Amino acid sequence: MDGTVVDVRLDGGSIGAVVPGGTLGPGDPDSTLELDGFLLLPAPADPHAHLDKALSWGAIRPPMGDLRLAIESWHAYSDQMTVDEIADRARAQALTMLAHGTTAIRSHVDLLPGPDPLRGVHALVRVRDELRGLLDLELVTLGGYLTPAEDHEAALAAGVDLVGGAPHLAPDAPAELTRLLEIARQRGVGVDIHTDESLDCDVTLDVLARAVVGWTAPVSAGHCVRLGTLDGPRRDQVIADVLAADVGVIANPITNLYLQGWDSDVATPRGLTAVRALVDAGVRFAAGADNVRDPFNPLGRSDALETAMLLVVAGHLSVDQAYAAVSTGARDVMGLPPARIEPGARAELLAVRGDDLVEVVATASLDRYVLHAGRLVALSETHSRVAAPALLPTYPEAR
Repeated sequence: MDGTVVDVRLDGGSIGAVVPGGTLGPGDPDSTLELDGFLLLPAPADPHAHLDKALSWGAIRPPMGDLRLAIESWHAYSDQMTVDEIADRARAQALTMLAHGTTAIRSHVDLLPGPDPLRGVHALVRVRDELRGLLDLELVTLGGYLTPAEDHEAALAAGVDLVGGAPHLAPDAPAELTRLLEIARQRGVGVDIHTDESLDCDVTLDVLARAVVGWTAPVSAGHCVRLGTLDGPRRDQVIADVLAADVGVIANPITNLYLQGWDSDVATPRGLTAVRALVDAGVRFAAGADNVRDPFNPLGRSDALETAMLLVVAGHLSVDQAYAAVSTGARDVMGLPPARIEPGARAELLAVRGDDLVEVVATASLDRYVLHAGRLVALSETHSRVAAPALLPTYPEAR
């Protein structure tokens, strides 16, 4: 990203050396990638996905609308879902993300209503096992305030990594937050909470932060939309609590831009968290694609460069800051080993055709090489043909 031309030597799953270009010689053609014309980057990680919901828009055909309508549409459809159907969509989505460069994903998975609440859990645990060696997949429970603690505990026993939920949707948000934290504390695991995903709900982000001071398990808060609507002094007070507790904050620009503000006839709010203020304060910050082509968002390219672009145009981050949020920052919030282009770092790499990061984020070229743990796991090549314009006629000089 700094513009230098280098040779990179991989030692298994780690970077062994980064030296001036040409230093290592031509290399073995069978184990060397020639990346002239490409920008080499730390590979993206997505800290907030919903693989169990992904790609269901076509089957559900939900009405376009806000969070409430999306939840109602999803719950109506979920009754008919099977483990196999969920796994098929989740696998397809994860592999598309991998093809675009994402080598680590954290996915929330719904604890479903009905006699088999762990259908989504079993599906995503299966997909995680199938894709082991291609990408890292973390799983987080997602239940409502009526979901019994036993379902969260059963999901953790089945292989889910973290506890999650959406306290802002409960009649008593602080009580639901306390319940989820206690489940996690008893099991000795971390939490990733859907937090204040509304333009006008009560603020619970600071409640979460104060409750986890001193925790050693990872703690993160997703969405945090309400924070972006607070006045400066109140916002800064909440951010100070977040910073003191070392809570990671995860923005989800495409879904929050879609779901929020449907009731605003004029001056529609952007529906994002306080992106600029969080980054300026030094909060551990990340961003994810969230929902892709499901009732919560009909669109999405499953590409971290799309998320980075939205952080620039809607969140006013610099291009460098935006890419950090979907790569090194995301890995930090997810508790993964650092993936930088330096000796000793894990070899999680993405090479994209382009001269610099601005061009790469702007054009999102699909010419890409993706490496996970030092191994080439995805390769995309594009071919374009454009008709040549006819020669312009020659006119005599004007007199």
